[in-house]
Amino acid sequence: MLFARRKSSSIFTPEPFMMKQAAFNGRKNGNLSIFVVVFSVFLFALFMYNEDVKSIAEFPFSSRSRAKSQEVVSHQQQDLSSTQQEDPQAENHQPSGQPKSTERSTTEVEPRRQDELEKSRRTKVVFEDENGPGIRLPVIKQEAREGRVAQPEPKEKAKDEERSGEAEVKEDRTVVLERTVVSVPEGCDLFTGQWVYDNVTSPIYKEHECEFLTEQVTCMRNGRKDDTHQKWRWQPRDCNLPRFDARIFLERLRGKRLMFVGDSLNRNQWESMVCLAQSGGIPGKKTLVKNGSLNVFRVEEYDAAVEFYWAPFLVESNSDDPNLHSIQNRIIMPESINKHGKNWKGVDYLIFNTYIWWMNTFNMKVLRGSFDEGATEYDEVDRPKAYRRVLKTWAKWVEKNVDPQRTMVFFMSMSPNHIKSEEWDNPNGIKCAQETQPVTNLPHALDVGTDWRLFDVATNVTRSMRKVPVWFLSITALSELRKDAHTSVHTLRQGKLLTPEQQADPATYADCIHWCLPGLPDIWNEFLYARIASSPWRI
Repeated sequence: MLFARRKSSSIFTPEPFMMKQAAFNGRKNGNLSIFVVVFSVFLFALFMYNEDVKSIAEFPFSSRSRAKSQEVVSHQQQDLSSTQQEDPQAENHQPSGQPKSTERSTTEVEPRRQDELEKSRRTKVVFEDENGPGIRLPVIKQEAREGRVAQPEPKEKAKDEERSGEAEVKEDRTVVLERTVVSVPEGCDLFTGQWVYDNVTSPIYKEHECEFLTEQVTCMRNGRKDDTHQKWRWQPRDCNLPRFDARIFLERLRGKRLMFVGDSLNRNQWESMVCLAQSGGIPGKKTLVKNGSLNVFRVEEYDAAVEFYWAPFLVESNSDDPNLHSIQNRIIMPESINKHGKNWKGVDYLIFNTYIWWMNTFNMKVLRGSFDEGATEYDEVDRPKAYRRVLKTWAKWVEKNVDPQRTMVFFMSMSPNHIKSEEWDNPNGIKCAQETQPVTNLPHALDVGTDWRLFDVATNVTRSMRKVPVWFLSITALSELRKDAHTSVHTLRQGKLLTPEQQADPATYADCIHWCLPGLPDIWNEFLYARIASSPWRI
């Protein structure tokens, strides 16, 4: 028992030597443990980073090596960024186990690419084609037309790009359209030349491709057998007439309005322009709305409108109803234009004409007073004098209401008729019926009955306008040669297609005033396009 007590008491009251020994043993064991841990970490690090340690040992202070390493990393980042630019979905399609690209790899490259892109947008590119030199200003447009998306361009000359450090700027999933200033040489007379048969590039569009054509002008659909009238191209003597380009035209018309104002011949030209322009828009995104005197064709993609306003005399008349205007006793108010003119304000391109409605009588009936006041008495005035009064009124309206910095104004000269086949040496012909060729090699001057006095009036009035310049499009003489291009018996009469019996009687029913489409009015619109597309760009 005593022994037991001593032993237990010795546990609680150890001797000094025993305490020193225990302390010594503890320090020895602790140092050993720390040594083992440090040594183990060293071995582990050596094993894990053996290759890096070896590289450092071989090239401990090589700046050249560091530069080369940074160059490799930079190229890898550029390649990765380029891949992401070409395929925006690549990040979502990386193979499993592959790390996603970091934010840094994109942001280091993107500012340089944006700078290059902006630089390319500002760069003017001089080009030359069959129409002569011009200037193209590259711009980026919206998604590809007609639902198609452009594929990323393949990388070319990669080695050269790496050496020069200038990568080609690529536009992914967009279409690059060029704002082109079409070249029309100064001093060139577009209206002096000849008709050239061209069955390769003409017509610009096909009849069945334009859903907006009316039955009045679809000659092939209405039974015409030959289509040669569609394949004649106008060739100016000293230069080229720029070929109509729908997308360039619509770029000019983006967010703007173009309006034809006048009679049924201007409506004929308007239908042509609708068909020329509609090919540049997305299917299903084009509309045509007819509302009284105003017809509006709109290309939604460009927010562009091609319009027609019915005003056969430009000024107020008793023939202003767009549907009920077949009036033999035609009366005008030559100084009254605001009733129509209020509908023309703010339009960006205005194209006027008036002629055919002047031709059924030698004198014009000028109202005394106003239609609104119930006036019925009139004076008969010589046709050229009445025409001059009307165009003077029109010119005053233009100079008062048109801002030349915003709006371009055009005046179309008269569209000719072909009533007497003897005039082009075809005594056996019946009006313009069955004509398939333009007038060629005529031994005498052609006279189809055009009133050139009105041509002279229009020329003089438009030339005298100083505040607002007016482009006078001289289409009369070249159109006189196109006896083959009229609708003839392949058209409507009083809103209905001619019957076979009526078609067999061209002396009574042939329309030698209006024109088939595709056809001659397309050329008129190429003149219009040449002036619009060659003018300075407007905001």
